[in-house]
Amino acid sequence: MAKLREEYKKFLEDIEKNLKNKEDLEYIKVRFSMFVDKVIDEMDMLVDFKTQRMTELEQKQKEIDDKMNKMQQIIDNIEKDIYSDEGFDFEIICPYCDNQFVIDVEEDKTEVECPVCNNIIELDWSGEVEEDSDCNGSCSGCHGCDEGIEEQQEDKTQSIQSEDKKENDEENNDDDM
Repeated sequence: MAKLREEYKKFLEDIEKNLKNKEDLEYIKVRFSMFVDKVIDEMDMLVDFKTQRMTELEQKQKEIDDKMNKMQQIIDNIEKDIYSDEGFDFEIICPYCDNQFVIDVEEDKTEVECPVCNNIIELDWSGEVEEDSDCNGSCSGCHGCDEGIEEQQEDKTQSIQSEDKKENDEENNDDDM
């Protein structure tokens, strides 16, 4: 702006030197001042517009940065969940007392103690289902004993029915005599 003022002063001095008619000189000064005022007003409006536009852009950039930071936090949390070295929680149902509890997974750990009944529960991280010949059908975890339980119940029912029949037969024989 300082250079513009300097040029303005030089322009007026040049006009004063070259114009001898005072009326014309005054007219040109006034008219030129009006013109310069308009140019400066337009420049001010342009600067204001650009300043406002820059403020809007900075605000939008701040919003975008905030969204990016939130997204990065979400990605970090997902990454932490997926690649966590701390392990993850694993839910266990005690086959002895049906207590449900959570442990941290440690693949080198092969057994855990139930916090309620204090029985030791063996852990198998291989994921392979193992046939257990010593299964008594009392656990609620594997559901593989259901058939055995049903067979045992049928056997018991048949056994009871046989005993009832024997007793009835004996009673009938006693009555016949």
